[in-house]
Amino acid sequence: MFTILVILHVLICIGLILCILLQSGKGADLGAAFGGSSQTLFGSAGAVPFLNKLTTGVAIAFMITSLSLTFLASRAPRSSVMEGKAKTQQEAPIEAGKQTNIPSNAGTEKQ
Repeated sequence: MFTILVILHVLICIGLILCILLQSGKGADLGAAFGGSSQTLFGSAGAVPFLNKLTTGVAIAFMITSLSLTFLASRAPRSSVMEGKAKTQQEAPIEAGKQTNIPSNAGTEKQ
């Protein structure tokens, strides 16, 4: 379920980027006045109403998938990379006056 939702979310992200990039900027009318192409493909009003509605729909889908992914990730069982490691026992602290098994020439080895 999580994988399918992530794939859907990525596709919606790409769609949202494309919808935003297809929209014309505020200065596009000035460019059309100086010989730019007219937007007769989508009718006399251009693609503005269609792209606005499409962008709104894709943005809503993006928000829903984002919230769904957040909810599913927060409810996922917690696992750590460190759980597979064996836990070592702590050694008891050495009491004062007890003999240890450290050889007396441990730090004075000849090379």
